[in-house]
Amino acid sequence: MLDFHEIKVYTEDAVNLLKEMIAIPSVSFNEDEVCTHICKWFEQRDIHYTRVGCNIICEHFASPDSPTLMLCAHIDTVSASEDYDFDPYIPDYVKAAEVVGKMTEKEVCPKDIIAGLGSNDDGASVVSMIAAFRYLRNFSNGRTPNLMLVLTCEEERSGRNGMTGLWDRLAEKVDYAIIGEPTGMQAATSERGLLVIDATAHGVSGHAARNEGVNAIYIAMQDIERLRSHHFDRISPRMGKVNLNVTQVNAGTAHNVIPDSCSFVIDIRPTEQYTNEEILNELRSVCTSVLNARNLSNVSSATHEGSPLAETLDRMGISSYSSPTTSDWMRIGCDAIKMGPGDSARSHRKNEFVFVKEVEEGIKTYIEFIESFKI
Repeated sequence: MLDFHEIKVYTEDAVNLLKEMIAIPSVSFNEDEVCTHICKWFEQRDIHYTRVGCNIICEHFASPDSPTLMLCAHIDTVSASEDYDFDPYIPDYVKAAEVVGKMTEKEVCPKDIIAGLGSNDDGASVVSMIAAFRYLRNFSNGRTPNLMLVLTCEEERSGRNGMTGLWDRLAEKVDYAIIGEPTGMQAATSERGLLVIDATAHGVSGHAARNEGVNAIYIAMQDIERLRSHHFDRISPRMGKVNLNVTQVNAGTAHNVIPDSCSFVIDIRPTEQYTNEEILNELRSVCTSVLNARNLSNVSSATHEGSPLAETLDRMGISSYSSPTTSDWMRIGCDAIKMGPGDSARSHRKNEFVFVKEVEEGIKTYIEFIESFKI
C-alpha cells in the first residue's frame, strides 16, 4: 500500500529538483554542471552514489537472491529552439502557463506545470525514477528486486561516454531494465533502431553549355527512386516494415557546371528482423552510389518473449505499444521496457513542458510496478 503523504513529499522534491536541473544548461557533451548538482542533491539526502564521468549510479540491494532491475534515464538535452515563447531555462511561469494553455486548449495554472528545456525529455523520468528509488529504499522491506538507478549523459547524441561506454561496467549486475522516456506511462515493448547512411553518387564534371560530363545528380536520382520503391521482405509482427526515407540532398558548385558528385542522406528506422549490417548490404546491392553508414550500433530493441516485465504490465493493466524513437535501450543487453512520464510529442520542440500530475503519476506507477515485479 502506497504511503500517499510520502508520495506528495517526494513529488514536491522531484518538482523542485527538476526546476533546478532545467536552470542548468545540459546539452549533450556539456552535462558536468547538472551532474554535479544532482550528486550534491544526493549527498544532502544521504544517498550513496558512484559518479562515472557525467553518469551517476545508485544501488539498493534488497536480497542476494533477487534479480537487479535498472532504472535508467538521461540528464542531457538537445539544444534549445530559438523560437521559445518563454525562457527555456528559467521561465516566467505565468507566461509559460498561458503558452501551455494555448497548446493544450486547457486552463493551466503556473503551479500545474514544470516548463523549460529538458522538462519532458528526459527530466520528468529522471526525477520520477529518483523519487521511486528513494521511496523503495526506505519502505520496500525487502519485497522488491535489487535496484540500480542509472542517470546517463550523451544520450541525445549517442555519445561514447554515456550508456555506450557504461554498459560493460553494469552488464554483469543488471538483469532487467526500465528505460525512462516520455511515454505517458504506457510501456514501449519494442522500439525501432536508427541507421543513417551517407550516400555519394559519382559522375564526371563538364560544361553545361556543351552537355559534357556525366551528371551525378541524375545518378543519385535513379538511386533515390530505387530506394523509394525498395521493399524489405521481413515484416516485424510488432513494428511492421522497415522505414526508409531520403532526407537530404546536396550537389553542384555553379549553374553552368555539370556536377561530378551528389551526396544524399538516407534515414532508416530498422526493426528487430534485420541487423543494420544486413540493411546496409541490401541497399548497396541496389544502388550505384557509394553508401557508408555513420553508425551500425543503433539497433532495434524488443522485450523478450515471456518476459516478467511484460507479465507485470499485464497484471497492472498498463497498455503497451511499439515506439518509433530510439533511446538508451539500444545500448544495453538485458531484457527491458521503455516507460516514463510526459509525452514524446513534446520532445525536441519549443515550449517544452510536463504536468506536475504526470510526474506524480510516474512516481506512483514506477513504485507499484517495481513492487509488483516478480520472476
